[in-house]
Amino acid sequence: MLCVLTILLSGCGAVRFGYNRAPTLSHWWLDGFADFTSAQDLDVRPGLETFFRWHRTTQLTDYAQLLVRAQAEVQQPSTGAQACRWYSDVLGRLQPMVQQGVPLVVKTAQSLSPKQLQHIERKFIKRNKDFAGDYLQKDPDDRLEASVTRTVERAESLYGSLEAAQKEEIRQTLQASPFDPQLWLAERKARQQDVVATLRRLSTEKMPADEAQAALRALVERFERSPRPAYRDYLQRLQQYNCDFAARLHNSTSRKQRLKAVEKLKGWEEDFRVLAAQGP
Repeated sequence: MLCVLTILLSGCGAVRFGYNRAPTLSHWWLDGFADFTSAQDLDVRPGLETFFRWHRTTQLTDYAQLLVRAQAEVQQPSTGAQACRWYSDVLGRLQPMVQQGVPLVVKTAQSLSPKQLQHIERKFIKRNKDFAGDYLQKDPDDRLEASVTRTVERAESLYGSLEAAQKEEIRQTLQASPFDPQLWLAERKARQQDVVATLRRLSTEKMPADEAQAALRALVERFERSPRPAYRDYLQRLQQYNCDFAARLHNSTSRKQRLKAVEKLKGWEEDFRVLAAQGP
């Protein structure tokens, strides 16, 4: 699912290139974590092909239609409530992917060895170090500057170049943001431990396939709704703040910037329609 989202958020043109290679890219990413054996690859590669064949034929037209709606709305003023609805609409499109993907990974998950689980744990540790380097700079000014740079790049990927006043507004907004990278890192580590514990249970208990699927779906549900109340409360505050921020930033854009956004969204729409029409 992460690979799909990365591809879908790529620039125009890169969507078609990346999506047509999605099974290979996904295998490369997953293999980097699990270090699959040759026997496991006999299930993993066909499973990825099956998943993306389903995704292409059932999901891409819906994405294109969603982008048609976005092209109309991006030309109008926005509110925090509208931004949050978009967040929910996009996030909701992960559910069909979960339902389709879980049965395809059960056999491989149950075949993971202790050595492979250790490999996954080491990969998580490396990822956490990378995260700390990106989000937990010791100097508060450096941390703010990195956050401003990320946010400006994301905004400009849709609207084109921002004005100096818009960048300063981003800086001021981020200074007041409730975003807490320390808390986020702690949640990441808790989720990673949950992943490893679930995979270890699947590989040692050799439970029936339906029970294994239920365990994996429960894992996904814990990702969607943290079992830790403090983090749920924090995330709710952060999401509302970000929705309001997104609306304010959008309302500061010029007609030229909004037309640039329409152009970008139209390009993605066309990419999805072409990919859907190509068939598996």
